[in-house]
Amino acid sequence: MKNQEYAIVDIETTGGNASGSRITEIAIIIHDGKNVLDRYETLVNPEQDIPPSIFGLTGINNEMVANAPIFDDISEKVLEMLTDRIFVAHNVNFDYSFVHHQLEQAGFKWSAKKLCTVRAARKIKPGLGSYSLGNLCNSLNISLENRHRAGGDADATAILFSLLLEWDDAGEIEKMIKKTAQDQRLPPNLPPDDFNNLPEKPGIYYFYNQAKKVIYVGKAVNLKKRVTSHFTGNNINPQRQHFLRDIYGISFEICATELMALLLECTEIKKLWPTYNRALKRFEAKFGIYQYEARNGYKYLAIGKVSKFQICIHEFNTQYDGINLLRSLAEQFEIDHRFCKYTRPEEGELFQNNDVKSLPDVLLHNEQVDNAIDYLLNNRPSFAIIDKGRSADERSCVWVENGHFHGMGYIPRDIAINDYDEVKSYVTQYKSNQYIEHLIFAYAEKHPGKVFFNKQFIK
Repeated sequence: MKNQEYAIVDIETTGGNASGSRITEIAIIIHDGKNVLDRYETLVNPEQDIPPSIFGLTGINNEMVANAPIFDDISEKVLEMLTDRIFVAHNVNFDYSFVHHQLEQAGFKWSAKKLCTVRAARKIKPGLGSYSLGNLCNSLNISLENRHRAGGDADATAILFSLLLEWDDAGEIEKMIKKTAQDQRLPPNLPPDDFNNLPEKPGIYYFYNQAKKVIYVGKAVNLKKRVTSHFTGNNINPQRQHFLRDIYGISFEICATELMALLLECTEIKKLWPTYNRALKRFEAKFGIYQYEARNGYKYLAIGKVSKFQICIHEFNTQYDGINLLRSLAEQFEIDHRFCKYTRPEEGELFQNNDVKSLPDVLLHNEQVDNAIDYLLNNRPSFAIIDKGRSADERSCVWVENGHFHGMGYIPRDIAINDYDEVKSYVTQYKSNQYIEHLIFAYAEKHPGKVFFNKQFIK
């Protein structure tokens, strides 16, 4: 690391993400690994209001920055001090994202190797209660003046950096600043072992926050590759910035196939409802098929929105899916179309029917409706999807009963399945929903050779 120089940076901002907030103060300390070579510090006019909460934290208000230079005016100086130096900061991705974004807006293309003193401290001084800058300074007897001001925090970070270099007998910092090092991309609070233990196999992964609560669940064909993709790039989207700062741990579960990983991801999101999972939450069932009986004794089938106060026969993600199924049932069981409602009417409207000519026999009609409902609940196909296991010693199984996802699991390869129902004893039961059923039926249609019905012997 001879002749290597470092730019130790701290900034204050109007908010927590680079896309919508701006720098209000910046301090840069040039360090050669032993001594401070140069120092630059200035307030910055952010060209936007400073929120009261930020003033309460930093003490910087609108009046203080009114006559300060805007970032464009100092951008060349900032670029000069950062060029060909390693960018060092406490929780480096936060400071780096702001500086990178505002230099880019000023017309400069810049990037640098990064070193996070949070991660470096975790490696070189493991076992401390907290790695926030204030708590580290207390633990390590580092003087910290002007807390939450760029100059004070940068001075403390420079002292911390000097101590870490001095204590770094294992050469951790040198490893961290290599371009290929995982520390160039991993979130500051994530233990390296959590990432290193990820296998290159299909499965699902969980991200945890500081309180050890699951904040995100994802599925992957290759767990390590997929998790890595979350941490690459310089996306300043505020959601991503908050997401990365919230990650304090990772766990995973290996699955035999991508289908099983996808099904497990769906059920876990439904059960845990993690903060940062948004895409699959859209597939919450919104419509259902309902049965009503009019005062004249005729039974009706109708599609309507799911309600907490009424039980529906079957749920759908979209009204379109419900309408298609109701039309199919009406055709299959010869139900008079006048008794099928494809949008749920207001209370009392459902049973108004001015066309009373040639109404079917009420008993026969009601029997046809009952048969359609019985088919929907009990006579849809039951089958198993048998596929490769997590190892050569087992097979995987996805079990569908009466058209509903029942569960999945693994069968030892040396176990002979002579009775179709024996498969059920090897599966773990999961809650079904219409989206999961759609995935399974689409997979079964695409891979018919892996589908076994109840009269087939499973080899």
